[in-house]
Amino acid sequence: MQTEANTNKDLSFDDFKTEVLNDYKVAVTSRECSLLGRREVLTGKAKFGIFGDGKEVPQLAMAKAFKNGDFRSGYYRDQTFMMAIGQLTIQQFFAGLYANTDLSQEPMSAGRQMGGHFATHSLDANGNWNDLTQQKNSSSDISPTAGQMPRLLGLAQASKIYRNVKGIDTTNFSVEGNEVAWGTIGNASTSEGLFFETINAAGVLQVPMVISVWDDEYGISVHARHQTTKENISEILKGFQRDKDANGYEILRVKGWDYANLIATYEEASKIAREEHVPVLIHVNELTQPQGHSTSGSHERYKDKARLNWEAENDCNVKMRTWLIDNNIATDEELQTIEKNIKKQVRDAKKAAWSNYLEPALAEKNEIVSLLQTVANSSPNKVFIEKIVNELEDSKEPNRKDAVQAARKALRYVISENTSEKQQLLDWIDAFFEKVQPLYSSDLYNDSESAAIHVKEVKPTYTDDNETVDGRVVLRENFDYIFNNYPETLVFGEDAGNIGDVNQGLEGLQEKYGELRVADAGIREATILGQGIGMAMRGLRPIAEIQYLDYIMYALQIISDDLATLRYRTKGRQKAPLIIRTRGHRLEGIWHSGSQMGGVLNLVRGIHVLVPRDMTKAAGFYNTLLQSDEPALVVECLNGYRLKEQLPSNIGEFKTPIGVVETVKEGEDITLVSYGSTLRIVQQAAKELAEVGINAEIIDVQSLLPFDLNHDIVKSVQKTNRLMVIDEDVPGGASAYILDQILNKQEAFKFLDSQPKTLAAKPHRPAYGTDGDYFSKPSVEDVFEAIYDVMHEASPSTYPKLR
Repeated sequence: MQTEANTNKDLSFDDFKTEVLNDYKVAVTSRECSLLGRREVLTGKAKFGIFGDGKEVPQLAMAKAFKNGDFRSGYYRDQTFMMAIGQLTIQQFFAGLYANTDLSQEPMSAGRQMGGHFATHSLDANGNWNDLTQQKNSSSDISPTAGQMPRLLGLAQASKIYRNVKGIDTTNFSVEGNEVAWGTIGNASTSEGLFFETINAAGVLQVPMVISVWDDEYGISVHARHQTTKENISEILKGFQRDKDANGYEILRVKGWDYANLIATYEEASKIAREEHVPVLIHVNELTQPQGHSTSGSHERYKDKARLNWEAENDCNVKMRTWLIDNNIATDEELQTIEKNIKKQVRDAKKAAWSNYLEPALAEKNEIVSLLQTVANSSPNKVFIEKIVNELEDSKEPNRKDAVQAARKALRYVISENTSEKQQLLDWIDAFFEKVQPLYSSDLYNDSESAAIHVKEVKPTYTDDNETVDGRVVLRENFDYIFNNYPETLVFGEDAGNIGDVNQGLEGLQEKYGELRVADAGIREATILGQGIGMAMRGLRPIAEIQYLDYIMYALQIISDDLATLRYRTKGRQKAPLIIRTRGHRLEGIWHSGSQMGGVLNLVRGIHVLVPRDMTKAAGFYNTLLQSDEPALVVECLNGYRLKEQLPSNIGEFKTPIGVVETVKEGEDITLVSYGSTLRIVQQAAKELAEVGINAEIIDVQSLLPFDLNHDIVKSVQKTNRLMVIDEDVPGGASAYILDQILNKQEAFKFLDSQPKTLAAKPHRPAYGTDGDYFSKPSVEDVFEAIYDVMHEASPSTYPKLR
């Protein structure tokens, strides 16, 4: 079903007819899938449907210009394109609609995303890179509107890096940077800030990117007059048009039903982007949406009769059909035969996909029915168990949950029994979850030997000759080693280039390694993240710098929805080992003292969150991450760059372990758990507590995600029998997360003689100035008094009440 562009100038009429009719077959096939898919949702076999009907013909043209090595970053209307490049079959379309968890049958996401979300496999079953230059690539879609745009920027920038930076091994990833990144977006979604941020960034960077705006005049039910100034996205973007005096975009406009002009337009766009590395915007207008936005409602509710009539007359498939007949390429009878055959193919593939979806659920149903009948026959509660069996047997098209749900309900009726049949039931339930749960929960993180948690610690080494330097110098020397030894690495962000970042951790490195590898970026956090995601998906090792942790809020949606879910939503077939570098914790005021770790770590499951207490620890984390293939956020301590540290002898080689805590002071009275800048406050308080006879043990968390994989904290609590978690996030933030991990996961409650405590900041952002910090976040005195109160409660005579 794949469509190919035939560039032969002497193409015979028969060859031309075959090519064009093949395109029409793809368009009709896609439309029939949309129509039948909607019916499957309305009959209850599928939960929700969102389809590409009305966008078929322009996607055929895009597919013809799309070459091996190219990448797509699109949205959920692009099924025709995926069919046209040979990456989506009819049966796979329906497998996605039914959420089949078998990756071999539903290769887009193994049922983890709803239909219409497309991806190709960048990795093999062992997590190794495929040769991306020899396949047509689609980065995995996400639902948030315009969320695909930042990633698109990075996918395009990778070609610029591969073309212009020498020394990178491009095997599997690029052929001289000739690859184009193709983006698609609905006209209404161009109202999103992420769209405009990406447009501006791509114009500045001059990267090979082609954006198609599918314009059907609506965003769900809202007309373009409420969406876009002048109701025309290309009109309001014309200031971005390049000219002889300034870089910019090539902006092209074409009707979405005009097959011949669409092909010419996309060929032109491909040539400009591929050869000149100039971004192109194609505004494809006069498109339709025959079934409305989705299966959640009918478009007859918000389109008047005139609009509905216009859509029926200007449907791109209808127009292409008429064009075929008017140009004597095919007769009406020929096309009717094609259409009839395709209807049958789609129905047959739909039936096969449904049968494949049902097969495991039916097998599990039959298994448990047989087992439950045996359990019932041996139980005094036979009548109740048989009722469950009968209800399950009546289900002709069960879901997979139905079998285990019945088993778990039946278990309640034999709770006090001690029979072999009951044990068989327990074993079946355990085996079921062991087999089925990974279908829904695997691959949030890398679980192979290349995972970051398997990188062994290498401690920094020191000699008598090691000088004591500002902490920033440790980082700078370590980054110098990284860029010298890993040609595929690069760093970019606000002030990261010319001045070497605001804290001089990259001082002098742009001059040494060039503006492409150590680069300044505009004030646009979301697309800084997008640059990193896209380049990491194409084999580079980017470090995206967000100047302050407070500013990461601008990029949090992209981190959460795109980066953190990528491995999971492709079931391990795509990855983006991006390192996000930022700095936070104590400085001055509301916007530069960010410690909002609780909010961050609960939104970014799927990446590592690392909180080093000093720059040597931070440098070690970067070294560790570059030995693995997972994304991470590293939060350096804002007030630590000028603090003195010894410069290690083994710069670039020492590694901080991920998921491992460190005991920085041993003690026997109470376990104190903290991280980052607050740890220094805790250390000072511990010195002062020692003066009144309290010997505290201090543990540096180092890594919030993952957290204390060796369960070392509970070993400490087992010794001290008391626990306090101190951090500078708001109450109920990271301290609550840490406490939950220690008490519930590590079961430290078994060893406590006192109530476990948390000490956090006030519930507001910190006020400005030194006094603002003192009265907003935990001080040495706060920590001292909180710990003293715990010891007073334990032994009032030894520790009289302080205040």
